[in-house]
Amino acid sequence: MTKQKVVLIGNGMAGVRCIEEIIKTSPDQFDITIIGSEPHPNYNRILLSKVLQGDTSISDITLNELDWYAENNITLHKGETATKVDTKKQTVTTDKQQTIPYDHLIFATGSMPFMLPLPGADKDGVMGFRDIKDCDTLIHYAKTKKKAVVIGGGILGLEAARGLLNLDMDVTVVHNEPYLMNRQLDPEAGKLLKKKLEEQGMKIMVHTLTQELTGKKHVSGLKFVDGSFLEADLVIMAVGIKPQVQLARDSGLSVNNGIVVDDYMRASAPNVYALGECTEHRKTVYGLVAPLYDQGKVLAKTVCGVDTKPYEGSVLSTNLKVSGVSVFSTGTIVESDTSKSLMAFDDWKGTYKKVLSENGRVTGAVLFGDTSESTLLTSMINKKANIEDYLAMQQSDAPAVSVTASMSAEDIICGCNGVTKGTICSAIKEQGLASVEEVKACTSASRSCGGCANLVADLLQETLGDSFDASNQVKPLCSCTTMSRDEIVDAIREQELTTTRSVMNVLDWKTEEGCSKCRPALNYYINMAHPTNSQDEKESKYVNERLHANIQKDGTFSVVPRMYGGVTNADQLRKIADVADKYEVKLLKVTGGQRIDMFGLKKDDLPSVWEDLDMPSGYAYGKTLRTVKTCVGADFCRFGTQDSIGLGVELEKRFERVSTPHKVKMAVSACPRNCAESGIKDVGIVGVDGGWEIYVGGNGGTHLRAADLLVKVKSEQEVLQITGAYFQYYRETAEYLERTAPWVERLGLDHIRDVVTDPEQSVALIARLDVALAATVEPWKQVISDAQIRKELYEVAAPALTK
Repeated sequence: MTKQKVVLIGNGMAGVRCIEEIIKTSPDQFDITIIGSEPHPNYNRILLSKVLQGDTSISDITLNELDWYAENNITLHKGETATKVDTKKQTVTTDKQQTIPYDHLIFATGSMPFMLPLPGADKDGVMGFRDIKDCDTLIHYAKTKKKAVVIGGGILGLEAARGLLNLDMDVTVVHNEPYLMNRQLDPEAGKLLKKKLEEQGMKIMVHTLTQELTGKKHVSGLKFVDGSFLEADLVIMAVGIKPQVQLARDSGLSVNNGIVVDDYMRASAPNVYALGECTEHRKTVYGLVAPLYDQGKVLAKTVCGVDTKPYEGSVLSTNLKVSGVSVFSTGTIVESDTSKSLMAFDDWKGTYKKVLSENGRVTGAVLFGDTSESTLLTSMINKKANIEDYLAMQQSDAPAVSVTASMSAEDIICGCNGVTKGTICSAIKEQGLASVEEVKACTSASRSCGGCANLVADLLQETLGDSFDASNQVKPLCSCTTMSRDEIVDAIREQELTTTRSVMNVLDWKTEEGCSKCRPALNYYINMAHPTNSQDEKESKYVNERLHANIQKDGTFSVVPRMYGGVTNADQLRKIADVADKYEVKLLKVTGGQRIDMFGLKKDDLPSVWEDLDMPSGYAYGKTLRTVKTCVGADFCRFGTQDSIGLGVELEKRFERVSTPHKVKMAVSACPRNCAESGIKDVGIVGVDGGWEIYVGGNGGTHLRAADLLVKVKSEQEVLQITGAYFQYYRETAEYLERTAPWVERLGLDHIRDVVTDPEQSVALIARLDVALAATVEPWKQVISDAQIRKELYEVAAPALTK
């Protein structure tokens, strides 16, 4: 039987989700072609802000790898744009002069950022935030620009602002309404959100109208209607979206604000359909993902010729974390003359709740800080439940039960993907699922924003009973494997796996070469587990670690020689000066870690530079101990109570070179005045009368965190003992690229204290650390003495694996 041809214009979330439904409904009925302008496979656009914030990578937000298209016999034209549709001949023509026939044509062309028509909006440095290219551009800008302004205080604007804040930019959000997220929140919740975001360092201007963007070729600032001015060298417009409908309009389809469709997603021409943000249904254009997926299900059945209920619109709900703050809204959020509201505000906990009712029925809700009732309230609104039922739940003395236990099989668990409780429970029983990850892979629940992962876990508990182990939920290391970090490390130890290749082969890796996420992690875990009988694989390391120097934006490198405890002498300074002259160093910079950074060196000069310096590497590029910062100490300072320099030098010499999951910074201050900033280091030592205080888990970077007091000891020897045990415990239990600050929060300070102060465990940890330390070598000397390494790494272009 000849297959019918389905052509999808747009490779985004809504369109591809519809294709998934078509394949599920009629697996062999269609030849499917997808035309996408972006050069990427289908990805989760919702999570782009997480990429910008540095919380995840592009590969992690990819929904369907290229293999998925091949496995389902889908022809994907990526990086290609549909330019013409002939609805009579039923063909689509692309910008690469291909003409593709169709039996069914689906428009899912999405939307584009709405750019305010302000004077100066066409200047360089003014942009929207919509796709991977925008994300890359913003990250690039953040390397050279410092002052960013986001126009628009909605969801996307705030997420973009948080990302730029993470990139160390000075960020101001300009919003024309009296409070943030005014479409999703009420004034009270909006003000609470503003307060929270300002505490994180975001500057926010509400009720502010922009009049003009200033600057010559590049934007330099914003003039506001009230006459004030704000300096800026990057402006992001996040004021809404505009459906991409030009192709549909040129094709003769009925277009209003979007492509007009009926309740079965049929457009105005035969066999032509539309869904997603480019579509207008009953005079409404939806921008959230849940309605778009609902449309996709109806459209898939329409194309497959399967009876289906019509799409009659969606009750919108928004449940998300804005810059780490949980907010939720659904239904009606503004009171009317006939509505009643229940409100609760807890200033101590930072939570706010408002539930609205109309004629005795639950009609809307706003939650801030605690969104645990979001699914329950959405369900009650959809069912038009009586407000008395909700009040009865609030006042009941009965033991609290899981929200999911009170839900029916038809209730939606995953709003993003429209997955019901019944679907998930059936999958758990019929497919033998036992983890959130398995449910996600099977049903798509929690696949998008991940906000319902806890509810999925509750359903696993409810369905599997005692056989469900909530503490043993597998989080795969990356998409190349289904195994978690702990499972992989256990296998490396138990099966004595000593190369990344052997790990991938033995543990059935999905990809032949692994990826940029798993290869460096495996290399670290192997060397941590087998320090004496494994090789540090250069090809599995990022370029800075591979070349033992930091690559700069102009392709040159910087070098930081070790200065123990921040102490130097005339001989070292003379060497550095001579090398700077000989190799024409462009910049000498004293770092925050009390060393000297030499910028502008050529790659092929690096071995000679190190030979002339004749100093140890400062590991400014490494995931290891970077520096031990010290104050001047008791010998010179009239306030100092302890020898901070002496202890700092001893710590640095004791723990240098051995690899760690991420960089480690230490500091020693001679007194509680804390001049070495011990309170924001991974390990901070503070001298006090009669001893030392050891602080851990501090961070002075983007995610500022004050260190916690681990323990107080009397002697320097105890400091070395406790620090050594702590250092090794971090090496053995942290995930790769996990700093000590989140590691301490994850494991718990009390637990870590119990381990490192336990005499037996402490001795064992230090014994293993000593083995690892004994296996290290000075990297610069190794390069100087090894001609093969010099030839491979410094005389030819090194393969790219940058981070």
